[in-house]
Amino acid sequence: MNSLKYISAIGLFLMSFQLNQTAVFDPYTQKIPGTPVSFDMTPIPAGTFFMGSDDPKFPDQNPKHEVKIDAFWMGTHEVTWDAFELFLDKIYEENMTEGGIEERVDGLTRPSLPYLDMTFGMGKEGKPAVGMTQFGAIQFCHWLYLKTGIFYRLPTEAEWEYAARAGSQDRFFFGNAESELEDYAWTASNSGGSTHEIGKKKASPWGLFDIYGNVQEWTMDLYEPDFYSRSGKDNPLNPADKLYPHVVRGGSFKTPENAIGSSMRDLSDPKWKRIDPQIPKSQWWFPEAPFIGLRLVRPLNPPSPEEIKAYYNQEPIADY
Repeated sequence: MNSLKYISAIGLFLMSFQLNQTAVFDPYTQKIPGTPVSFDMTPIPAGTFFMGSDDPKFPDQNPKHEVKIDAFWMGTHEVTWDAFELFLDKIYEENMTEGGIEERVDGLTRPSLPYLDMTFGMGKEGKPAVGMTQFGAIQFCHWLYLKTGIFYRLPTEAEWEYAARAGSQDRFFFGNAESELEDYAWTASNSGGSTHEIGKKKASPWGLFDIYGNVQEWTMDLYEPDFYSRSGKDNPLNPADKLYPHVVRGGSFKTPENAIGSSMRDLSDPKWKRIDPQIPKSQWWFPEAPFIGLRLVRPLNPPSPEEIKAYYNQEPIADY
């Protein structure tokens, strides 16, 4: 897709988010039809917050600026292998789906089956799916839309930070004490070098588990260190119209505690595909990124069918 058309389409659907006063806005469990797999979504209320910081040690967080966010739901947990593998492997999905796969789902383009163990020996059951590209994460959302009829997507960087803060302007939603982080997050200091089953640490006040640590989480945005100096107030988006770098948030099981916080920004890196032998390199996998995963967002008021199609039908950018 032409990048300018993509930017325009994404901008339109972000501007279309208006609080629907008649909608039911409660926590809910989403079942993936025909399968035993489900996941939970929690409501994130509309509001205004100060994004970033004025800390000179982190210039990519400067300046601290006011941002307005409309209401949305967010996954209480990171997407697990239980759900992601249904998308990844059509034969597995067929075996797990009562009544078979619908035609519209059957025709979806799926990831190439990885040539190595994408769990990196860490296991799958109840653990976050890892190693997918941003394109792969978006296409998982597309598959989920075809399965459920509900528009799911990645969060914008602003939505992610707003949700992580849960109304706090401190470094963490629970305050500034780094010593308390171990109660809420799997990091380099307590993870044992592995991902962990979701939901084993304390939740945030807004019902989010592992928003810090365990795995980093994709956002929709292109990473630019100076973006905050020119971003708008209403759920600003820096469209990812080139392959690198994209914004990832939250830190992972490999991240030191001093590098985690609500305003901390990180970025994708082509080194994550260094050992990929394919030419061009895979559009689906980062074989050296066992620490990157995703968390779902569902806007309270969904975009139009045309805007949904524009989001899901983004063409992958070749990676040589």
